[in-house]
Amino acid sequence: MSAPTEAALPSPHAGSGTGWQPASVPSRLWMTSRGGWDLMAHGAVFLTYNQQGGPRGEGKAESVNYLMFMEQHKLWRGTILFRQMFSAESLTAPHPGFPLLFQTGETYHGQALVDHQHPHNAFAELSVLYTVPVNKKISWLLYGGPSAEPALGPVTYIHRESASENPAAPLSHHLQDSTHTSFGVVTTGVVIDRFKLEASAFNGREPDEDRWDIQFAALDSWSLRVSAAPTRNWAAQYSYGRLEHPEALEPGSEHRQTASVEYNRPLSAGNWATTLVWGRKNKLLDNSVQNSYLLESTVNFQRRNYAYTRLELVDKDELFPQAATHPSYRIGAYTFGGVRDLVQNHHWQIGLGADVTFYSKPAALDPVYGSGPISFHVFLRVRPGLSHHGH
Repeated sequence: MSAPTEAALPSPHAGSGTGWQPASVPSRLWMTSRGGWDLMAHGAVFLTYNQQGGPRGEGKAESVNYLMFMEQHKLWRGTILFRQMFSAESLTAPHPGFPLLFQTGETYHGQALVDHQHPHNAFAELSVLYTVPVNKKISWLLYGGPSAEPALGPVTYIHRESASENPAAPLSHHLQDSTHTSFGVVTTGVVIDRFKLEASAFNGREPDEDRWDIQFAALDSWSLRVSAAPTRNWAAQYSYGRLEHPEALEPGSEHRQTASVEYNRPLSAGNWATTLVWGRKNKLLDNSVQNSYLLESTVNFQRRNYAYTRLELVDKDELFPQAATHPSYRIGAYTFGGVRDLVQNHHWQIGLGADVTFYSKPAALDPVYGSGPISFHVFLRVRPGLSHHGH
């Protein structure tokens, strides 16, 4: 693959938006070249039985899924990359979404979603990235589109190698990477050696309940991000943004800060990927602050086997949207899982997996959530096989 910058830098094919993952992450793509165009496709489908524990839990069959296409070509002195990402989750996530204990964010039938993860939009990304080298060490980028991701937060969990086997969204999604589908984004940035500085103007409103359209609004939110990729195995970022009216049912705006470090290590018969994320949300209306901390890791060993974990602590003040007051509760979620590939070849990886999640929470929530809820998933995971072309 032709890369817009030196091969030691992370590839735009392996991240989300303009975010950087380590350059050494495995590449699971179908790809070909036609008439000067590099054509790529990747995605994942999870067919899952999801059982969330406790009095507010429920069990459902569901599917998390996405499919992404990329087309890359030389243009003038640089490289242009088109991306389209689609999801059928509005059809495969039973109403009102994926059961997920303690999850909050977005709406369904005009009500705040609680204990559910919203499905992703049909048009999850429609974007273009243009990269031009200025000299050997410096390049300039321009990115955006009607459905795109501003320079705010880490690479979204959908595309993170450390989360690649886990079918569930993090509970801290709305404090860290929920802007990965924003309906209107313009980003410009400069890569200087192994550092990148970016600024975005975007529509900070969350997608509404209609998952099949694009909801344009003013680009009145902004973000700044600095990223570093010191070696092929490391990537880090810090970002800060102001989101205007992100939540449909909340009148205020918010500031968001995130910092993350990703480490990836290729193994002789597998790979080890780990991500550490901090995300903070400051609601300007009442000056409340919620923090989140996430550590996730996936190890692929002896080719066909995967073990993964996600450990997170997150402040939640939206668990009882109808209540007169909205105290913040510190929730812990601790997931442990594994996958075994039943089919593994150049074209496909089909694996059977399962995980279990334990929780910590204030005792005040015991009457509602039970004293010790436990949740689990059993799933079949389908995705493209490992590409050996490199980036």
